[in-house]
Amino acid sequence: MCVCVTFIAIVDGAITTVALPSIARTFHLTTAALDGVVVVYPVCLAMAIPASAWLVERFGAKRVLLTALGAFLASSLLCGAAADLAQLVAFRAVQGLSAGLLFPAASSLLYSTFNSWEQVRISRYMIVPQQMAPAVAPVLGGLLVDHLSWRWVFYVNLPLGVPAVVFGAVFLAEHRGHRPGRFDLTGLLLSAAALGSVMFGVCEGPNRGWSSPAVVTALVLGAVLLTAAVLFELRIAEPLLRLRLFADRLFRDTNLINLVGLVPILGAMYLGPLFLQQGQGRSALESGTSTFPEAFGVLLTVQIVGVLYSRVGPRIIIGCGLAMVSGVLLLFATCDQDTGLWTFRTYMFLLGVGMGGVFMPTTVASLATLSRKDLAQASTLNTVVRQTGGAFAPAAVTTALVLSTPTAAAADPPITAYQHAYLALAALAAATSLFAFTLPDGPARAAARGTTAAGGTARPKRRHEEAH
Repeated sequence: MCVCVTFIAIVDGAITTVALPSIARTFHLTTAALDGVVVVYPVCLAMAIPASAWLVERFGAKRVLLTALGAFLASSLLCGAAADLAQLVAFRAVQGLSAGLLFPAASSLLYSTFNSWEQVRISRYMIVPQQMAPAVAPVLGGLLVDHLSWRWVFYVNLPLGVPAVVFGAVFLAEHRGHRPGRFDLTGLLLSAAALGSVMFGVCEGPNRGWSSPAVVTALVLGAVLLTAAVLFELRIAEPLLRLRLFADRLFRDTNLINLVGLVPILGAMYLGPLFLQQGQGRSALESGTSTFPEAFGVLLTVQIVGVLYSRVGPRIIIGCGLAMVSGVLLLFATCDQDTGLWTFRTYMFLLGVGMGGVFMPTTVASLATLSRKDLAQASTLNTVVRQTGGAFAPAAVTTALVLSTPTAAAADPPITAYQHAYLALAALAAATSLFAFTLPDGPARAAARGTTAAGGTARPKRRHEEAH
């Protein structure tokens, strides 16, 4: 169930870009005029995330998950049937709001069902949709647009999603955390407005320019609202976002690694197709088949990490994974106009090998020292951090390209601009790797072995058979 939900939501977030030219022709608009169709999804997703933990605790993870998935599928159907741009943007916004509840609800259900040592094994399967979805989305989108119509990039969610709703309604057991307090409306308004503003500014910065009034206003407003939200949430007894969880060092440090470490990782994934198609002038098909090997590298490493996690701990695995990411990015920085596709594919595979040592260990370790009643809140905060890091990645890449490109050639960055961008990402990965080696991972290793940090036996969490 969780694998299916994750796959659908990630594909939907990536597949729409492929359909933009076809949508523009249908509505007699330029592709640039459709920017809202893409941006409204992450903005609304970020705005919905803060409410997810309270909703899970109040109504249960199963009910929230199925309701959000139902709304997501209904809005997908409406997006496909949209008669004009305004309708498409509005229904796309509903998709984003629904997805903002899907990710934390699915994570909360998953991690409250399995104990720490089982989570390591389950993460081997959860990594599959996270890696395959971004690789599959462009190819699937191209096939649907070319052979059917752009409307099918939204309709395609239904064949997977409807059976998932039925399965979840029949087989999933209900799970609730502790009874939540009074709904924190002020916290929701502040945090949703802050995250939405920041996400808009970060997404639009590369397109409109970082000095444009709309972007500057959004980022400044977002920073002010975010500061106000943090101060308010720390003052009240029952906050919407339990920011006090960041007092736990392992939870705080793993989230910091996720926030910063995702920028070079996802930045490399974003930069690769640009280098191949714009820098080398290759086709979209050549680009897709050359970036895809990364997924195989991740899937290979995750299987190895699952075995080593309880023995060596997340600190060494994450630190080495990020160090390898940095080293491979330095290899990418040597690529030029004459670099062959198989060389590039080899580098992408090696990049995936390094990435596989980062994703699963950070997620599992972040929850190792938290109590079960905090899992819904922790999953929400993890989602906020990952979405923010994911938004920063393309913004960082585009900014690096712009800074390395002469003004006269702004529309066509030279090869050196791509090389400089890879070097900047490598430096960021190296710095994050050094920080990762300071993780206090003793409790995480103990939890993975099923023992306490002092050497006793950890009390296993209750398992729900229907989640298998």
